[in-house]
Amino acid sequence: MLSRRALGHGIGLRPPHYAAVLDTEPAIDWFEVITENFMVEGGNARRVLRAVCERWPVVLHGVSLSLGSVDPLDEDYLARLARLAREVEPAWVSDHLCWNRFGGHTGHDLWPMPFTEEALGHLVGRVTQVQERLGRQILVENVSRYVGFRHDEMTEWEFLAALAERADCGVLLDVNNAYVSGTNLGFDPALLVDGVPAERVGQIHLAGYSDHGTHLLDSHDHPVADEVWALYRRVVRRVGPVPTLIEWDDAIPPLERLCAESARARAAEAEELVRAAS
Repeated sequence: MLSRRALGHGIGLRPPHYAAVLDTEPAIDWFEVITENFMVEGGNARRVLRAVCERWPVVLHGVSLSLGSVDPLDEDYLARLARLAREVEPAWVSDHLCWNRFGGHTGHDLWPMPFTEEALGHLVGRVTQVQERLGRQILVENVSRYVGFRHDEMTEWEFLAALAERADCGVLLDVNNAYVSGTNLGFDPALLVDGVPAERVGQIHLAGYSDHGTHLLDSHDHPVADEVWALYRRVVRRVGPVPTLIEWDDAIPPLERLCAESARARAAEAEELVRAAS
């Protein structure tokens, strides 16, 4: 069973905001950092991270674990991740339900998995191996999808639920990704956010997408869309208060604007909890 931490509402720690974060101490409950940006020991990034860890809880969010790859897990990457986790003592570690490594080469995209029993068994073994290596549960995030697989044997939410149960891991439920995938592939995203086991959801991501006419792109360069806010409220009504992060990674606004978006998430959560209790 997942041990959920009640951290509240956070934002991503990004280089344009380093100085402002340390100088102004914004009213944020926690920070998420991109793991790979802090794996090199020494330097300004690690100095900033140490200072942030003294004042706020921090979580590590990776993009290169490549859980779905058929290549062996990268032992050097895992060793560096384990060292960073020992230093930072994050509230949790997360990565994505995807693959981005093949034949020893790593790409920068998060390529989706086929939802088959074979892929599920492969992922269960990989997640279990990572958790044993790190000595902790991890959260696995649903990615934005732009194509489906003809030979899928189950839905995305059935796949996520089975993975969480069999590997005894948590789910990082990206509500924006659910909306993007549903719109692109023609399914109701409410099915995804309703289908993930509530007790396995350890964190939520909210972000903005860009509309390219033929498809939505998970670009993280806009405010959260109204449709995604509505899905988030739906999740809160079913799951309860879950640590929620605003992702904004391109066309990054001033820190105050990002904090305002996080405050909107806090207010939306509070409203839905009051409604659920009445």
